[in-house]
Amino acid sequence: MTVAVGIIGCGNISRKHVSGYLSVPGQAVIEAVADVDAATAAARAEQAGGARVFTDYLALLDDPAIDAVDICLPHHLHADAIIAAAKAGKHILCEKPLCLTVEEAGRIADAVRAADVTLMCAHNQLLMPAVADAKELILSGALGRIHELQTTDSFHNDFDPASMGWRAHTATSGGGELIDTGYHPAYLLLHLAGGRPAEVTAMLSRHRLEFMEGEDSARVLVRFDNGVVGEIVTSWAYDAAPFAGKFSVTGERGSLWSDGTTLHHKERGGATTVTEYPRLDSVPAVCADFTARIRDGIRPVHTEQEGTDVLKLILAAYRSAREQRTIAPAGLSGDGR
Repeated sequence: MTVAVGIIGCGNISRKHVSGYLSVPGQAVIEAVADVDAATAAARAEQAGGARVFTDYLALLDDPAIDAVDICLPHHLHADAIIAAAKAGKHILCEKPLCLTVEEAGRIADAVRAADVTLMCAHNQLLMPAVADAKELILSGALGRIHELQTTDSFHNDFDPASMGWRAHTATSGGGELIDTGYHPAYLLLHLAGGRPAEVTAMLSRHRLEFMEGEDSARVLVRFDNGVVGEIVTSWAYDAAPFAGKFSVTGERGSLWSDGTTLHHKERGGATTVTEYPRLDSVPAVCADFTARIRDGIRPVHTEQEGTDVLKLILAAYRSAREQRTIAPAGLSGDGR
């Protein structure tokens, strides 16, 4: 089976998505692309090898030749596109975040369930070999009971008012850096913790990008329902310190840590084992993984269920910072604010 894919939203991130499907010829083919800007859509269609062009994604969804869609739209447009795709019977890969409110997440879950289609969240860092091996070590019991984790994703972002576009505004982005780049360490924390967020405490900052409506940096503490405590450190204001790494996990029998291309595992009182990995462009990899899961009927690592948990964590962090108190994500409703 060759999965016929339609790309919805042809902005910058869609370039890598197209590359991902082109990397698995015979398994996926980009049948069509859609964007309100005809020139942008045409450029992406050319990259895809001659895909058909739509300026209205609803017309693309009406095409019975398309099996699945890949949504690369701005954040505030995700929910409507996902629900429309589900109603059209298409399998769905969606860039993060899943959506912007708890109410939208509920409507998405209902639509996906009713249509019996697969929704995969494009949580691309879960495809990194170091993450997969760390998760395997945790599940094997090598670290014993997990105590604490930290995930980090920070870099000096060169956004300015002219280039930032919709990301500068909370109405279209859903917040600031935390719901954008910060979404990566949030879903990574959830994945490695192996539980659901129970309590969230956050501090948000605008250290450098003063023209933003939202934060450019965040620190978030999370207690999970299995007792694990995690911390998210994320920023567009600064490069992470060299020793920060990408993630670390400590448990009763040892610890592990990674910068993304190496994984260190140290048994308590014992030696440290280091595994090195080749660099992986995880965005194209997530598209290839989506294709394989649709072809084989295998559940994605993160569906709308995990996507909703990550969203609730982020929304709880925003409320925590605003109200200066700890928030229980399970209690969020409506718009989560």
